Amino acid sequence: MTQVYFHCSNTKKVFVDRRGALVDDLAEACDHATRIVRSLIDERSLEDWRDWVLHVSDEQGGELFVVPFTFVLAKVH
Repeated sequence: MTQVYFHCSNTKKVFVDRRGALVDDLAEACDHATRIVRSLIDERSLEDWRDWVLHVSDEQGGELFVVPFTFVLAKVH
């Protein structure tokens, strides 16, 4: 299992994930990332999520991959 972190950002804000999650592989990390994005999109909020990106990083801070919120928004709507 590997500890990964899910940080969200746009050009004005950054949300840093300090807890992370244990995952078995990149597929599980991708599924978890998609669930995080969906949960943020589904919240009642005035936030426009179209320019947000979720960055998935390893324990050393190396970026594994990114998930643009628009990728998930396209599947939701």
